[in-house]
Amino acid sequence: MADAAPSVLPGSTDNEKLDALCKLPYKQQAVWFLNAYWEKCKDNAEIFWKYVEKFVEIDIDHRELGCAVDELCAHRFLEAFQETLTVRAMRTELRKSGAIGDRVKNIPLTHYLIFSRQIDWHRLVNASQGDNAEQIAQAQAMLDAVSRAFEDCKAREEEAKASEAAAKAAQAELEAALADLHAQEEAYNNKTADLKKKSEEGGVVSRNRAKVQLDAHLAEDPLPLRRAKLTTEAATKKAAKATAAAEAAREAAEAAVVDAQNKVAEAEAYLEELKMQGGSGEGSIWWMERELFEKKKYMPTSKGGVHK
Repeated sequence: MADAAPSVLPGSTDNEKLDALCKLPYKQQAVWFLNAYWEKCKDNAEIFWKYVEKFVEIDIDHRELGCAVDELCAHRFLEAFQETLTVRAMRTELRKSGAIGDRVKNIPLTHYLIFSRQIDWHRLVNASQGDNAEQIAQAQAMLDAVSRAFEDCKAREEEAKASEAAAKAAQAELEAALADLHAQEEAYNNKTADLKKKSEEGGVVSRNRAKVQLDAHLAEDPLPLRRAKLTTEAATKKAAKATAAAEAAREAAEAAVVDAQNKVAEAEAYLEELKMQGGSGEGSIWWMERELFEKKKYMPTSKGGVHK
């Protein structure tokens, strides 16, 4: 199960709690902030999703598991969102508020959010993350199940495509074998007709010689024809086996899509139920709904997917 954002930050002081928050992965930093300031941020929650995407993109060493970037990457982040402030200016303001000391090197997402939203960081680190932690954990478990289902979908689809490619190749081999067999049969039949004609026309000696050749010809298939028949027989069995495997793999892939579709529907219904109940943890709920939306981009639109 994926780690959810904690409900309480560890630490005996607000600075220790802030330090703990800044060490959480980018996603969890964003979710914590959204839960704390949902009424203020709910109409623009999508930008928080984009913030996390950008941090993950520029943090090439840690990606989703990262929590902070160096000053150069922080400048890239600010430029991406057309921010006019500098990292130095942001640090200066955070130091004035007591949020950070003099030896802060890397920039976590939380520092940017505190500065850009001009919020009280003391309130942030002590903000309630909701009184529905158990339900949020259940929703997260359902989302994890969706993720596993999509991973299975991807694996099954790859297996199906590989099996279908193998079946196509086997069918091509069969067609080539059949073409060769037909060519060998035509050559055999043409020779039969030619010798039969010679055995019935011309002088006695030539007719007898042709008759002996015809009898020998009819007594046994020539090597090329025998080989063509054996090759065709093997290719037929191989193609049949490959086709059956491809059909089974495609059925498994389609079943995996249906399973993923059902799990998405279950998760969506549960999240909707949580929203109807009211309470807190709205940021967590929004984030999980957003993750479900992203996953649905990889479902067929006919199965409830959305366009990328």
